[in-house]
Amino acid sequence: MDLDQARDFVRSHHRAVLATRGVRGVQQSPVLVGVDQDGRLTVSSRETAYKTKNLRADPWAQLCVLPDGFFGDWVYVEGDAEVVSLPEAMEPLVEYYRGISGEADDWDAYRAGMERERRVIIRIVPRRAGPDRQG
Repeated sequence: MDLDQARDFVRSHHRAVLATRGVRGVQQSPVLVGVDQDGRLTVSSRETAYKTKNLRADPWAQLCVLPDGFFGDWVYVEGDAEVVSLPEAMEPLVEYYRGISGEADDWDAYRAGMERERRVIIRIVPRRAGPDRQG
């Protein structure tokens, strides 16, 4: 699958499962995923989350992106991830929210929540996407 096709799918389908590699093997987490202005896939997490710790140690990430109703078309995207912490993560977190949910009722409250929860933004540069075949 072409990477631009995968990005287009993610722009309209935000439910996903993120796989990372940890010391005990593959770790998976349900997440919401967006696409930033540079075409990277974005996920919000916390500093203390296993996925964040795993990606800091090994930047490999894979997302399985699903439609809201679960069944139907889906894509996987694999790539290299970087974790951006606050304060640098704040505006990318705002962009992430806007891309998935639109405008917040209170941006000051949203920003305060991001700080309180010690949020990070995970950026994934897509390298491969699929499926390319059906069985």
